[in-house]
Order: sequence, then structure tokens, then C-alpha cells
Amino acid sequence: MGFFSRLFDGMKKTKKSFSEKLKYVFTGNEIDSDFYEELEYVLISSDIGEQTTEYIIDELKDRAKEKKLKKTEDCRELLKEIMVEILSTTQPKELSYPCVIMVLGVNGVGKTTTLGKLAKKFTDEGKKVVLAAADTFRAAASDQLEVWANKSKVKIVTNEQGADSGAVVYDAIASAKAKNADIVLIDTAGRLHNKAILMEELKKINRIVSKEFGEAEYHKMIVVDGTTGQNAVNQVELFNEAVELTDITITKLDGSSKGGFLLSLAKDFDLAIRYVGVGESEKDLLDFDAKEFVDAIF
Repeated sequence: MGFFSRLFDGMKKTKKSFSEKLKYVFTGNEIDSDFYEELEYVLISSDIGEQTTEYIIDELKDRAKEKKLKKTEDCRELLKEIMVEILSTTQPKELSYPCVIMVLGVNGVGKTTTLGKLAKKFTDEGKKVVLAAADTFRAAASDQLEVWANKSKVKIVTNEQGADSGAVVYDAIASAKAKNADIVLIDTAGRLHNKAILMEELKKINRIVSKEFGEAEYHKMIVVDGTTGQNAVNQVELFNEAVELTDITITKLDGSSKGGFLLSLAKDFDLAIRYVGVGESEKDLLDFDAKEFVDAIF
């Protein structure tokens, strides 16, 4: 099953929420202020933020006027075009090797599962992977990651609960260098009840990677839960301030009716959406494609 088929199946809840509202807007009537007001309501209620919605409406008005469109149904393709442009503004950088991917995000978004899926994906592509279980705060994190490591037959570097996460990353980099590994995947803690400590911990890991493996391409990828909608935007802002993120992965889109928030993420941050998760299996972590995503929700 290709990207679009799996994405389409996984986006049914967002599609139902979004497209059913839109069909009452694109009715074939004359384009007027009521049309734009109704469309604005649909976009905001579909979890597209107010600023992004305002941008979309303004762009649509300008382009509809330029093309001398008269009927609301003629604006449908224009709306899709604008959304694709927003989601395509920042493209994921093609990975080069050696490569370090530090995965960040709050607890419960699926960081560890995403890392496991990435380990499987990269090993299937013939890459040599080292996993760093640097979430030493959550008791089950290392155990969960070890299951994925065994499944993918990759090296995993762990330490006891409460150990220094920076030491885990240091050892993982040393192991990767010794084994000429292509990729180091770093799991990190996601506790926010003590935000200051977490952010300092992430900054420390950041410094270790830059110092000990400066020759590697370095990605700092946040994972956000697709079911949280606009709350994910706040999470990206928080982690971006701490470590200057490079990429975003969206999980659990198959359980979400709030997929519109991806537009806010793309508009508000100069970050590439690299992967989307639309299911439980490793094959359900997909490379993001802006056009196919928009097609899937329309």
C-alpha cells in the first residue's frame, strides 16, 4: 500500500471532520463576505490556528479576485493550493551519514515507539544503527526501547534509571564511532512537571553531540501527538526555544480529527514535517508529502 492509500486510511477522522464542514461552504453560491466568514469558521473549528486561518483567507481573497472567480465552488482548488504551499514551505533535508537524530517531546506522544520504527526503517534500508536510551527518568523507557532494538537487531546503549542521560549519549556516540555506524537515534525524557531540569538536560545532550560527533549531520526532531491539535504548537515552541529543532514527526493521526493543526505548525515554525504516523505497525510511519496530505483531508 502506497503513501496516499495508507495516509488516506489513517486520516479518515480528520477528513470526515473537515470535508463534511466544507461541503456546506462550497455550495456553488456567489462569493461574498458570508462565504469567507463560513470558511473561516470551518478552518478554525478544524484546529487550524487563528493566525494561519487569517493568512489562508487573505490569500484566497486575493487569488480569487485575481482570477475573477464568481462561484464558491471555484475556490476549492485554490484553497488546496494554498494549503499545499504552506505545508511545503520547509522541506525535510535529505539525510546524509553519519547522522544523529535526537528525538524530543512530552511524555505519551510516542517518542520511543517512533524511535523503534525508525530503527526498523533504517536497518531495512541497510543502515547500521545505534540506539541511545537517554530517557533514564521513565522506568519503562529503556525496556520498551530494548524490545525494538531486539526486533531490529541493532545496538542499544542503556544505563540504570536515574543515571546521567548525557553519559548514555556519550557512550552511544563512542560505540557508533567504533562500529562505523550510520545513525545514532537518541531517546530523551519528556517530563514537563520539572521543565527547567528537562530543558537543561536536553541542552547538555545537545552539547555532547556537537562536541563528540561534530562531523555527523545532526537532527533535533520533535514528536507531537496528532490528537492534541493546537496544544502541539505550544510544545513545539517550548522545545524549539531550548534546542533549536530541525524536524517534526506527527504521531497518532489515525486517531485524530484535528489534523488541521499541521498547517499552523508549518506556518508558525521554520521546521520540516518529516514523518507522520497513521497506525501501530512500523510501516505506518510515513515520509510526509504535503500534496497527498491535503488530498487525504479533502
